[in-house]
Amino acid sequence: MSLRNKVKLIGYTGKEVEVVNFDSGAVKGTVSLATNDHYTNAKGEKVEETQWHNLVFFGKITEIFQKYVSKGKEIAIEGKLTYRSYDDKEGVKRYITEIRVDEILLLGAK
Repeated sequence: MSLRNKVKLIGYTGKEVEVVNFDSGAVKGTVSLATNDHYTNAKGEKVEETQWHNLVFFGKITEIFQKYVSKGKEIAIEGKLTYRSYDDKEGVKRYITEIRVDEILLLGAK
């Protein structure tokens, strides 16, 4: 049995793409993506729940995001779930979950 780490999401970007250029020439981009889920609660009321996902991407995919993706753009992505930690300004260790994007599909007209 093959074990895989694969995530597929369709949603709307929540902000403009942020890009960092490194001295080595490498490039990294980030953006948030909102997905919605609907369910009926115990009282029989319909509830909509929004989840926010942190996307990170490198290389050529960053160029595509920069050129074609703006705040509110509907996209579909495929990637891998990743976890990392860092120390904030106060020295507190913070943990973050990100999706490293391997593929993007532009949707919608916006």
